[in-house]
Amino acid sequence: MTTIRAVLLTAAIALIAAGCAALPPPPSPTPAPAPVTTPEDAIARVIAAEKRLTGIAPHDPDAIGQANWYEVKRASSVGAYVVTVRIGWGDCQAQCINEHVWHQAVSPDGTVKVVSEAGPPIPEEAWPDPKGGRTGIRGKALAGPVCPVERVPPDPACAPRPVPGAVVVVRDASGADVDRTLTGADGTYFSAVAPGAYVVEAQSVDGLLGTPGPQNVVVREGIPSTVDLSYDTGIR
Repeated sequence: MTTIRAVLLTAAIALIAAGCAALPPPPSPTPAPAPVTTPEDAIARVIAAEKRLTGIAPHDPDAIGQANWYEVKRASSVGAYVVTVRIGWGDCQAQCINEHVWHQAVSPDGTVKVVSEAGPPIPEEAWPDPKGGRTGIRGKALAGPVCPVERVPPDPACAPRPVPGAVVVVRDASGADVDRTLTGADGTYFSAVAPGAYVVEAQSVDGLLGTPGPQNVVVREGIPSTVDLSYDTGIR
């Protein structure tokens, strides 16, 4: 009897050991995110929380018609950064008719909290990147000159104007068409192509004399590449 019990016990231990050996190893712990120590870290966390802000630029008080911008200030009393983001639309060459502004606190551990927010809902085309930082090609088609004489200081009314409804063709390295898209009312476009090398060709637009030439671009995963298009109005 003792021998049978010993054999059964040995077999049971072997089965348990085999079962344990078959179990997958425990997952490695997720590394903690890097602490927020610079203004660049702070705006990166804000953009990570709202991908449509991809490509937004810092506020430039000397820029004419800057619709979208951010500012970062250090709140040393609470050990955090305060990020102000502004999205504007509607005749931004004349200060924008509409704007949406919010302030967000970014703590040292990377937590983002909205402190205040004001303004009407933001239309999709007003975001810096309406497609949310997706892989592909984005850009804006503008036509100029608008005025026959360049003025100093620059006149906002003479800034290049958006070109809506322009056809943008994307070709691969072999020259084959891979996508065709149209620019929106604000002149922007987005082509959701896979990573690789491409040529962007803008098509002619009625009423505009000059058409942008082909432009080469390399698209990388998760990073929208920018190709802007400059049309010629023929005004001299």
